Amino acid sequence: MRSLASILLPVDFSERSVGAAHCAKALAAHFGSQVTLLHVLVGAAYDSGPEAAGGAILAQLLASRTEQATRDLDDFLPSLWQGLDVRRAILEGDPATRIVEYAHQQPADLIIMPTHGYGPFRRFILGSNTAKVLHDADCPVWTGVHMQESPAAALSVRRVLCAVDLGPQSEKALSWAAWLAREFDAQLTLMHAMACTSETEGIWRAQVRETVEEEFARLQAAVDVQAEIRIDAGEPAHVICAAAARTKADVLVIGRGSAAGVFGRLRTNAYALIRQSPCPVVSV
Repeated sequence: MRSLASILLPVDFSERSVGAAHCAKALAAHFGSQVTLLHVLVGAAYDSGPEAAGGAILAQLLASRTEQATRDLDDFLPSLWQGLDVRRAILEGDPATRIVEYAHQQPADLIIMPTHGYGPFRRFILGSNTAKVLHDADCPVWTGVHMQESPAAALSVRRVLCAVDLGPQSEKALSWAAWLAREFDAQLTLMHAMACTSETEGIWRAQVRETVEEEFARLQAAVDVQAEIRIDAGEPAHVICAAAARTKADVLVIGRGSAAGVFGRLRTNAYALIRQSPCPVVSV
């Protein structure tokens, strides 16, 4: 049986972290999850041997930074976590690498991270740490570009849109989306978008739609779920994000693959979907 027993929340103390924290809190309250607040110190490597003249100073500096980070993590939205099972952890090193390692060791059922764009071009930017975590993590990753805009708003999951590329991760993505929809008694829509031009759209609709519908029937039978069906033609990221906006989806679920496998055909569109989606994206 699927569960959300453990949520990992990387914290850099930015406004984006605050928004992600409110999302983590809402999910933890609903599922009774344990939340781990993880801060990674980006420190210079040092040689602790006697021949390293600056080794002791660097070690002392790291200890001081760790103490400060511990205090900052203890002071990070303390009232938000009242009544929840919350742990705190401080690590040092490359943030993305440490986040992925910790998620694997804990293990975490979900990582929640905001994206990293700024200003008018933010929808075209995905932070390097988020991109690395998406590439390497084995558990689902919940991301969102709008987390910092309304951090105090309660999480509402009434409509779940699951976009699949019909590759090997499609069944896993639909299974996760169906589980989330059941947990929140939400409407579930299953969608496929195929890239084509206006000249080939007619051929696509005539020759491919039937095949896609058959695969959708197989997927729904495998997952034991009935979903509303959408099959659209066009540039996938644009079409899917437009559908998410039009249907007022609260969450978009996509197949991402894992560190041990491959992304599938949606890989080329996954980052664009995460950057441009009007709602949070769960990459499974």
